[in-house]
Amino acid sequence: MIAGIFEQDLIAYLTFGVMLNFIFSILFGIYLSKNIGMNEMITSKGTKTQSPLVAFALFIPYAKMAVTLYRVAILQFYFLNQGKSHKEYWIYLTHED
Repeated sequence: MIAGIFEQDLIAYLTFGVMLNFIFSILFGIYLSKNIGMNEMITSKGTKTQSPLVAFALFIPYAKMAVTLYRVAILQFYFLNQGKSHKEYWIYLTHED
């Protein structure tokens, strides 16, 4: 028993969390590529790197999914509700300034 959870349950919990992380990330990537266009995304991509905490979040179940949902919320509330485009959001995500 680890932290009050049986090992089998913990492994199932971790596996399900990692699967959800990838599903949400892939779906969000597909959504952005459909609205921006793959060629446009490639040509307008900046050099901004992810925070080490975001990269580390992959190893914590459901943390990367929460980061992806946070990015979706920023897209919806800050960019789309203010009349900005998906491309402006992509530039925000990938450029330093």
